[in-house]
Amino acid sequence: MRNKKDKLVKRFLSRPKDFTWQELIVMLAGFGYAQQTAGKTSGSRVRFSHKSLPPIILHKPHPAKILKRYQIDQIIELLKNEGLL
Repeated sequence: MRNKKDKLVKRFLSRPKDFTWQELIVMLAGFGYAQQTAGKTSGSRVRFSHKSLPPIILHKPHPAKILKRYQIDQIIELLKNEGLL
């Protein structure tokens, strides 16, 4: 299982043009983040909470489920700032 997470992180760090929202959910779960489904962030804004780190709030890509380059860059910067990458 660890190897699968490492491969996903490595793929994400290569900033692919086809990284999906579902892949992001799986990768962030590997870092201890959980997607919140209710409250102010319902709809296109999604909150990923963590027990000891600040939340990550993103706009869910639509209509395609592929992350935009700026989103990947923001997430990489956030995860590096938290010492996870």
